[in-house]
Amino acid sequence: MSTLRGRVAGLPDWDRCAVMGVVNVTPDSFSDGGLWFDTELAVKHGLDLVAQGADMVDVGGESTRPGAARVDEGEELRRVVPVVRELAAAGVVVSVDTMRASVAEEAVEAGACLVNDVSGGAADPDMVPVVASHHVPFVVMHWRGQSIDMNNRAVYADVVGEVVDELARSMERAVAGGIDPERIIIDPGLGFAKDAGHDLALVADLPRLRALGRPLLVAASRKRFLGRVLAGGEGAAPPPARERDAATAAVSAIVAREGAWAVRVHEVRASADAVRVARAVEGAAEAAEAAEAAGAAGSTGASGAGVASGTTANTTGTK
Repeated sequence: MSTLRGRVAGLPDWDRCAVMGVVNVTPDSFSDGGLWFDTELAVKHGLDLVAQGADMVDVGGESTRPGAARVDEGEELRRVVPVVRELAAAGVVVSVDTMRASVAEEAVEAGACLVNDVSGGAADPDMVPVVASHHVPFVVMHWRGQSIDMNNRAVYADVVGEVVDELARSMERAVAGGIDPERIIIDPGLGFAKDAGHDLALVADLPRLRALGRPLLVAASRKRFLGRVLAGGEGAAPPPARERDAATAAVSAIVAREGAWAVRVHEVRASADAVRVARAVEGAAEAAEAAEAAGAAGSTGASGAGVASGTTANTTGTK
């Protein structure tokens, strides 16, 4: 079994990059706002994602697109908790996407088994204690501030190095607050206080992120940097978010091969296929390495046997 991507205490052990499907119970998310705003539709969509190959479903009730204003606590609870409860009751592995400790707590009590906080615990001082007290896994994402002005914070001298350093400090705060380090997942925060070049640099250098020693969640789905790549020339209009799913699947294959623990995506089927192909390639590479090692060991053994045999014969001949 591959150990490339690591394990998360409290969650299933998938022997490949896992797929996290997105259920936005919002009217204003950047790619599918309003489509699943009704509780019944959101639950059906979550079940559909599982049928298409999602290993877990991430339920959120607050848009974190650039420039988004925050929703109030009561409204976020109204949107999220019923959906979490129904999906969990149906046997789905549910994650709750929230920056509020109160929402995280009620969602966990409703059946969520993972808290995905885009602020990494920085937005609400009660988040880390709540997660620690419930002993659930926690996603620590790289974050520099609220969506309303995060684009102004996209200033780096060495984006990969700075993201690694800032994630390390966030992890330390989470562990100091009582969260079991074996339950921490890290996320480089693609698109959050980053431009297209920053996002591509992070995708290109996942080993430096994995060197932090915790499983890595990559959330590239339909994001602006893919739109910039697909637009081609300078100043060309990027395709709409919902036309970036093939590009998303390409990233899923790349990061799965580089050891990502999971990808978070809106359209599941293509990425579910992509991570399975990546695992098959990984398995073929492992088999080739094992065969090469066995061949080398056999060759060494045969050589040693030949030397021993020759020595015996010569000794016999002198007696």
